[in-house]
Amino acid sequence: MGAAQVRTIEGGGGLGTMLRAALPVVPGVNQLPGVRKTSRDLPDLEVRREGVAVERDQVAAYAAVCGFPTKDVAPLPYVHMLAFPLHMALMTDTAFPFPAVGTVHLENAITQHRPLRIGEQVDVTARAANLRTHAKGRAFDIEVIAEVAGEPVWESTSVYLRLGGGDRENGDQGRSFDDVPSGGMTWRLPGDLGRRYAGVSGDHNPIHLYPLTARAFGFRRQIAHGMWTKARALAAVENRLPDAVRVEVGFRKPIFLPGTVTFGAREAGEGLAFGVHGRSGSVHLLGRTTPA
Repeated sequence: MGAAQVRTIEGGGGLGTMLRAALPVVPGVNQLPGVRKTSRDLPDLEVRREGVAVERDQVAAYAAVCGFPTKDVAPLPYVHMLAFPLHMALMTDTAFPFPAVGTVHLENAITQHRPLRIGEQVDVTARAANLRTHAKGRAFDIEVIAEVAGEPVWESTSVYLRLGGGDRENGDQGRSFDDVPSGGMTWRLPGDLGRRYAGVSGDHNPIHLYPLTARAFGFRRQIAHGMWTKARALAAVENRLPDAVRVEVGFRKPIFLPGTVTFGAREAGEGLAFGVHGRSGSVHLLGRTTPA
């Protein structure tokens, strides 16, 4: 990563960050200096957290919410929690062209080179890149790399979409995934799942919390976090994954809470293909794993 400006941040996101994320979509407030979005390009900026400890209590809390067993290494998607404040720091920067609230998380790809051990300290760096026309609007990536003592151990790319002004014929169509029929595993998701995941991830986006806060953003009630759904899917197959692995997913229809979904997985080449579906057959997530 080689951005012109590097900014180190301390701590993790929280409600203050979500308030800053919401201001650019509040009528009137969104025209104030320092809030109004005027840029047309992604900022040439890297944001960084240094020496973040992989702490047993935090890993255990995350594992419990997402369905992972307790081990002496962090679950594969755990580093996304350490990187989430960096995602928000980028999207709430005054030079960022889009409001964070209302931006849709379309896809996520993680490459784990080796598991992170409890007690290790990791440096995490993120940048926004690849602003492009999408079939449904404008898309961009947030790229993350995590290192231990200079050794890259984990990387991710999250694809985000700002709806409107897309090109259905020539715009980016996104990754394609094979559909995977449900395999008989059923998950019954409680209404407070979004609040529980927010507690361990720092992602307090109001669309995930309560029916009232979700309705303010156009949803009939709260929805599950996409990265919770990915984590829960990986927890279901984690004993079948190598230490060095790449996992790509596409987020489809939201999962309303409370709700019931089914999970299925099958072998695909050297890895797995998997999917999360609603009882009506609606597709919520599709993904695949390959050796890294």
